[in-house]
Amino acid sequence: MAASIIRLHFHDCFVQGCDASLLLDETSTIQSEKTAFPNVNSVRGFEVIEAAKSAVEAICPRVVSCADILAVAARDSSVLVGGPTWEVKLGRRDSTTANRAQANSDLPGPASNLDVLISRFANKGLSQRDMVALSGSHTIGQARCVTFRARIYSNGTERIDAGFASTRRRGCPQSGGDGNLAPLDLVTPVTFDNNYFKNLVQLKGLLHSDQVLFNGGSADSIVSEYNTNPQIFETDFASAMVKMSEISPLLGTSGIIRRVCSSIS
Repeated sequence: MAASIIRLHFHDCFVQGCDASLLLDETSTIQSEKTAFPNVNSVRGFEVIEAAKSAVEAICPRVVSCADILAVAARDSSVLVGGPTWEVKLGRRDSTTANRAQANSDLPGPASNLDVLISRFANKGLSQRDMVALSGSHTIGQARCVTFRARIYSNGTERIDAGFASTRRRGCPQSGGDGNLAPLDLVTPVTFDNNYFKNLVQLKGLLHSDQVLFNGGSADSIVSEYNTNPQIFETDFASAMVKMSEISPLLGTSGIIRRVCSSIS
């Protein structure tokens, strides 16, 4: 669940800024971001945020935004699985709209190449180093077969360890089983550490968008640094999470404080 909450925060902040727009359900006037291609059957944990919001509302109604709860939950999720902590600035307010089209255009997908990843993150004010550090959140969590099938059945077009590909094929057939899951980090899938980068150096990245970080390109040196120095990775990850959590927040009188995170009522 920790991976789901961190991913929720990431997928929210990349669309309209960190305003909890991702949490809104579909209505006659709102096209929910939950059904955007990068989010559908991918982002989870909505019920955790709703439960936290309900508990907060019972104590101090309409004071703490869903956007702030999501930012704090992402930090606490990192700590829960042994990752770093960081200071979360508060005061965000919630959007009254969602933007499915922007979710489809701005969020990087599992087949993204390095140039696309660099560009998508740069558009949000995040450097290549921020991008590599944030990708390290894939040290926890799982991915669906449909997102990595092309990589493990690439017939030589992907740089991938042969034994790793063979192992992953056992749970991901060439047809069917789209929802079958595999860990993003095959070594320590529920612990926050730098094994994600060790996997990349060994050509054992699960997603194409993982392995392109170590594929003879400009990100190789950063991956190599994180591979050998986990403390630098954790420091950079915390710094990048702070930067990401401050992407275009709604402040002051902008937006609202939702009573329920999935609705503007």
